[in-house]
Amino acid sequence: MATFRAAKTIYDLKGGKVSNLSLQKLLYLSHMVHLGTKNLPLSTNEFQAWEYGPVEPELYHKLKAYGSSNVPSIFPAPAYEADSEEYESIKVVMDQLADTPARKLVAITHWKNGAWAKHYSPSGRSIKIPNRDVLKEFHDRNPEHAAAN
Repeated sequence: MATFRAAKTIYDLKGGKVSNLSLQKLLYLSHMVHLGTKNLPLSTNEFQAWEYGPVEPELYHKLKAYGSSNVPSIFPAPAYEADSEEYESIKVVMDQLADTPARKLVAITHWKNGAWAKHYSPSGRSIKIPNRDVLKEFHDRNPEHAAAN
């Protein structure tokens, strides 16, 4: 349920105006921040390396019928409370990227030195992105944080 709570939190912070693609990327980046700052996963399910970047499959399949339109609030869990560590990690990402177009979010998650690039295969197979690689990407993107830990 943690994945859906995080997705609902992003949905609420976007005022209900978010596509499945944008939600997936914002969720992945929030997961990365949470791993990097709290050493805990935000999503209970592993992400997979798909063509358009990291995807959490269970969430994707729940929302895929909406295509590129904004998704409705059909999350089976409530949003995180504003005083939670999970909310804090999501808010860091949302403060920086909430208004970023989906294509730019895809470009961010397609970073050539990142976890997605390490695991993506154009063969169409869904390859899991291990949290250790997501964490490594966080530290590679934030060397000042890696030096502090």
